[in-house]
Amino acid sequence: MAVGNVAVPTTIYAIDGIKLSATAAGVRYKDRDDLVVIEIADSAATAVVTTRNTFCAAPVRVLREHFAKMSPRYLVTNTGNANAGTGADGKRRATDICSALADKAGVDTNAVLPFSTGVIGEPLNSEAVIAGLDAALAGLAADSWLAAANGIRTTDTIPKLASQKINIGDISYHVTGISKGSGMIRPNMATMLGYVATDANVAPDLLQEMLIAINEQSFNRITVDGDTSTNDCCVLIATGKASSQVIDSPEHPHYSLLFNALTEVFVRLAQLIVRDGEGATKFITVKVTSGKTTQECCDVAYAVAHSPLVKTAFFASDANWGRILAAVGYAGIEDLDTEQVDVSLDEVMICQNGGVAMGYTEAAGNKVMSRPEITIHIDLARGEASDTVYTCDLSYDYVKINADYRS
Repeated sequence: MAVGNVAVPTTIYAIDGIKLSATAAGVRYKDRDDLVVIEIADSAATAVVTTRNTFCAAPVRVLREHFAKMSPRYLVTNTGNANAGTGADGKRRATDICSALADKAGVDTNAVLPFSTGVIGEPLNSEAVIAGLDAALAGLAADSWLAAANGIRTTDTIPKLASQKINIGDISYHVTGISKGSGMIRPNMATMLGYVATDANVAPDLLQEMLIAINEQSFNRITVDGDTSTNDCCVLIATGKASSQVIDSPEHPHYSLLFNALTEVFVRLAQLIVRDGEGATKFITVKVTSGKTTQECCDVAYAVAHSPLVKTAFFASDANWGRILAAVGYAGIEDLDTEQVDVSLDEVMICQNGGVAMGYTEAAGNKVMSRPEITIHIDLARGEASDTVYTCDLSYDYVKINADYRS
């Protein structure tokens, strides 16, 4: 079960210039939608970031080639099979899917971007995907965001969706996005797919810069199990339908409000992935402050968030806070003065000046650890930088889910 507030928003804003569909192609699942197509208006600007895993999947390689040539008109996603570790055959199958969709939609093959998620190392049933394209194209609709969020799920237990509206003068901008992912999640990105769209009019180069910056504070600040996937991709689309006024620089009067709205949607989608982490029972925020640089804050946060000993202690609601200190110590900050470090769990200070905090009790620590949502605050006392990473605990069910995943 997902942790905390994971409700689908009561209002899901359609984005003018975006249509979506979800259909059952039978790629792996026999009783649910597993093929999603997104149609993008030809006026739109699109930005993309992809996994940093060198052994990236065939669709990621094809996507990069196509995106370098032209702006996309269609995104096609299959679930159940990652089409990764499939060599030249996998790339051919990904290209065949793009070509088939392009023929049916009357666009250039390079205008189609493929995405896959699921089991690694098995040939993709591209014939099933292609056979499902007619139904997918026929079902395209502006209000199908929730259907698409369900259609891109694998081991996810919930659809992941965020949507909001901002008013700037007489212009209303809308932002809506979906994501998927619950295991093989680690920064750089994760086994995650994210699709976010706005009807704002943003210059393409600036949109790419915005996506990179926002991704660093959202999808690149989550970790479930420390594994970087072969398939992660995130797409940001600006259709330009809300206004003819082009946002072309950070100095534009609409830039900051739009950037903040996009960031809120991205962070929500990223947090939903962690809240739905495989087998998760706790949602954990690791906040590191007073570091010399953002990078060292991230290094400390990731060391704590990736530690199996820390994560299993949280699952057990055991305030074994020495495990947190150990992770801080091996994060790689060689000149860290450990006698200045403070650590708190929510409002309870457990470590002060490198040792047990005055007045701390095991009962107080265990009480905090029993909460479903907990913040670890680590104060390094050496500068002005800070950063935050989101993670979850490591439970018995994580092992069960991943041991049985292919069965």
